Amino acid sequence: MTYTNLIADSGSTKTDWLVVRGDTVVRSMRTKGMNPYFQSCEEIQKEIETVLAPEIKGLSVDAVYFYGAGCVFDKADIMRKAISSCIPSPKIHVYSDLLAVAHSTCGHEAGIACIIGTGSNSCFYDGREIVRNISPLGFILGDEGGGATLGRILVSDVLKGILSKPLQDAFFERFGLTQADILDHVYKKPFPNRFLASLSPFLYDHLDEPEIRLIVANSFNSFLTRNVMQYDYTEYAANFVGSVAYHYQELLRKTAERAGVRVGKIVKNPMSGLIDFYNSFIDGL
Repeated sequence: MTYTNLIADSGSTKTDWLVVRGDTVVRSMRTKGMNPYFQSCEEIQKEIETVLAPEIKGLSVDAVYFYGAGCVFDKADIMRKAISSCIPSPKIHVYSDLLAVAHSTCGHEAGIACIIGTGSNSCFYDGREIVRNISPLGFILGDEGGGATLGRILVSDVLKGILSKPLQDAFFERFGLTQADILDHVYKKPFPNRFLASLSPFLYDHLDEPEIRLIVANSFNSFLTRNVMQYDYTEYAANFVGSVAYHYQELLRKTAERAGVRVGKIVKNPMSGLIDFYNSFIDGL
């Protein structure tokens, strides 16, 4: 029997939804990001009801699998309630975004699952559930390797005059920011992590410069030593999802090899792997 599933991958700014029948994508949609840690049930319901529900009207959905940031403990119940009020389905499952990475890259096998995007996170997955998670701690105390942390290191090196003068000039010419602008974004305006992450592509565009390459490699090495290497990394491969991991994968693999960490999959987003994961079940989860 072929089931029709609705799979969602939600971040802070957007949520991607796929209607999947077997291994075939029937429909794809996008709504605003949904995070029950910051939004009420009513706010989430309104977005689903006005944007998503009309797109899937008339479709019979056997199960909903929602993965998102903030979907832990009692907050998952908020999301489950919001979805069930708008989408009639006998099964509604709500999981963390980290479990999306584990399901997508590890499937039903044990392994280390990592996110390196705007922020970073990691876990050890036993093939069924997350059994250990080193706290990411955010871009001030952690999030090693993530775009916000890379942006923070870049900005600090620019403002302290550590980067070479040509790279400093290229930075200011590209972004048109003064030191006062940067400090205002970081210390006074909301979402400083997003602002800092928006500066990190400068690193990618100048990755051939040894001093830039060293910034990224050191941050990846910090992620590996402070997170991945606290799991049984000699036995299990580390798998990665996220824009930073994907775009810098050549350097990430080289850094991991030097650290003695075996790398498995590196993908930009988890959706393709999630389709395979749920299609492998006969009766679903």
